[in-house]
Amino acid sequence: MSDSENLTAPEAPGSSEADLIAIRREKLAKLRELGIDPYGAAFDTDTDPGTLKANYADDKPVLLAGRLVAIRDMGKSVFATLGDANGRIQIYLNMKGVSEEDWAAWKLLDMGDWIGVQGTTFTTGKGEPSVKVEKLTILSKALRPMPDKFHGVSDREIKYRKRHLDLMSNEDSAKTFITRSQMVAEIRNFFHERGYLEVETPMLQSLAGGAAARPFETHHNALSMPLTLRIAPELFLKRLLVGGFTKIFELNRNFRNEGISRRHNPEFTMLEAYQAFADFEIMANLVEEMTCHLAEKFCGGLQIEHKDEEGNLTRTINLARPWKRANYHDLVKEVAGDDFFDITPEARRAKCNELDVQISEGMEDYEVIQQVFEKKVEEHTFDPCFVTRVPSELIPLAKVTPGGKTVEVYELIINGQEISPGYSELNDPDVQRERLEHQAGGEEEQLVDYDFIETLEHGMPPAGGIGIGIDRLVMMLTGAPTIRDVVLFPLLKKKD
Repeated sequence: MSDSENLTAPEAPGSSEADLIAIRREKLAKLRELGIDPYGAAFDTDTDPGTLKANYADDKPVLLAGRLVAIRDMGKSVFATLGDANGRIQIYLNMKGVSEEDWAAWKLLDMGDWIGVQGTTFTTGKGEPSVKVEKLTILSKALRPMPDKFHGVSDREIKYRKRHLDLMSNEDSAKTFITRSQMVAEIRNFFHERGYLEVETPMLQSLAGGAAARPFETHHNALSMPLTLRIAPELFLKRLLVGGFTKIFELNRNFRNEGISRRHNPEFTMLEAYQAFADFEIMANLVEEMTCHLAEKFCGGLQIEHKDEEGNLTRTINLARPWKRANYHDLVKEVAGDDFFDITPEARRAKCNELDVQISEGMEDYEVIQQVFEKKVEEHTFDPCFVTRVPSELIPLAKVTPGGKTVEVYELIINGQEISPGYSELNDPDVQRERLEHQAGGEEEQLVDYDFIETLEHGMPPAGGIGIGIDRLVMMLTGAPTIRDVVLFPLLKKKD
């Protein structure tokens, strides 16, 4: 047990937040009376709490800064914990070990305040790596109290609305976001090492394309023209293939004006990558390799534990290679019956009632089948599965397989949701025009990017393409129960 365990209880139990703020403001005034700036200047550090503890050695002079996240005051001496999002370390102050001014300043500090310290490392009798403080610098006085040390931010809505409170009180949450950042950096390294060029394409587009989704709409005043936030970068990235770039990727934000759920946020991070002269099989191998690499590097192996929001283990996902590959129709037949594709569309609709799959009157037959797939296959598939031979109506931007009924794609399902689609990209401009116009359903002028069709007429090489939902990938790899746990600032309904 460390010396900083059994920490002091939250400030003045029973006091209102207004009372606690008033007390802190009194301390703020007293600091100024002592001639101390409570919102100090730059502080030259040579390490940080997490790094110091990870590379700890005794009798080492250090300069470090952080937030006071715990205090155990024993009168003439004090143990405290100094930390930031990267880690924490114990510090020790003794009235005789610092100047009178520093000791007086210390007595006006609270949990949540930021300080800088100069001192020397030592290990306590209980074996806790620590820093004996010799000089103290106040960097920022916190006027509002920290969340309860023992319970943190238990209200999940506050956790998402006030992420700063979550991060300062929940080390696991901070660790998740640090891991996410490291994973994104590693994804970039993975593609760079394989000769891919990272590019940037427009987020403001005159015509939203590359996916079937409702866009956010805006208006450019100077040009007096309507614009949309992009729903996908696909059509611009393919223009670069036409231009001669043979290996490209973009890792950035997409925006879709649609619902919010445990798996959806209207603003999300997406990776799209394209490789000339490849196909969907090559791209599937690439995604499998990359995902396993991330799991081994950041998750300790290929077995990923998932828990519910109460912390109970719900399942363990097995990422061991090779991953399963299965035909879309075969998977649907496993849950809907071997004759599902032989019966009439009306009979299929009746079958949906038996399967407790909700459908609407306006759905076309392929949409009915897709609803069965999503509810009865996708949501119940947890270990990785590349779903192949998908109906051509669902994906108008992929090459048709011989026979014309399906397209050369995979849809990677892990943990009951799609993580990544991959295509053998359609590069025939005439077929592309026909399929986009069919998808537009009579609204070609508003929905079909004819400039893209013209670009294809200049010749796009055969290519494989992938998309990876980074938020969902991080959810799966970290075991997060909801997308809000891996997005720092998820969109929430405005409070009244």
